[in-house]
Amino acid sequence: MATAVCARFLLHRSTPGFLFSSRAVPAFSSPFLSRAHRLEPGDDELYQRTTVSIMQKESGGGILISSYSAAGFSIDGNKVFGPCAVLSPAILQWNVGTYKDITEESVSLFHMLEPRIEILVIGTGQRLERIDPSVLALLRRKGIAVEVQDTPNACATFNFLTSERRVVAAGLIPPSGSTALEVKGE
Repeated sequence: MATAVCARFLLHRSTPGFLFSSRAVPAFSSPFLSRAHRLEPGDDELYQRTTVSIMQKESGGGILISSYSAAGFSIDGNKVFGPCAVLSPAILQWNVGTYKDITEESVSLFHMLEPRIEILVIGTGQRLERIDPSVLALLRRKGIAVEVQDTPNACATFNFLTSERRVVAAGLIPPSGSTALEVKGE
């Protein structure tokens, strides 16, 4: 504020006979009050590429499910036969046969983990099946969100959530039949 008042005062005093309006002319329009040249980047500064050096690489994205079949799953290069519980640091056999075997006892593994998982993805096999409401209520009381899907979609959901670095676990039952497209020769 003081600078603008000082500049106007100098403009009015330094040029007798000329009347400068503060509306028409900016405060620093005098050649005495402005720089003689404007600073601009040189041509070599405009076309330089920026480079970044990574000092420490982040750890991998976590466990990913690469394939599934009626026999089991391929998870990070490991073959797992039958139903499995996929946790961030480990892959465990899950003692269930069908979706009807998913009980409060069979999901107790998931709510006893530390750090607490945010989302549990349950794959019920070939088709989406309804889980016992008491199991879902138990997990909800423990603060775990549950996503129940058919196994092919559950595998994709687990991979997506893992890639987002969410704290996620999966309980997967292999699909009973082939869900892949089969090409028949003529």
